[in-house]
Amino acid sequence: MAVLMGLLVLVQYQLWFSDGGVPEVVRLREAVAEQRAENERLRQRNEALAANVRDLKNGLTAVEERARRELGMIGENEVFYQVVEH
Repeated sequence: MAVLMGLLVLVQYQLWFSDGGVPEVVRLREAVAEQRAENERLRQRNEALAANVRDLKNGLTAVEERARRELGMIGENEVFYQVVEH
């Protein structure tokens, strides 16, 4: 009987305190949850970038918008007004 109790204590000790025990499993589950959240964030970013690439390849509207915003360009038959605040 003492041998069985000793084995039970040994198994419980390994389960709770050794590498690969319960604390390690909890830590790994948290790491997996964090990685999944990061993967979802990156997936959403990739989808937005892919949509932007599709817009740039398929239509001039996105190219014109980007030229206006980033390069300060204006289109043909457009009038540029600059408002100066004083």
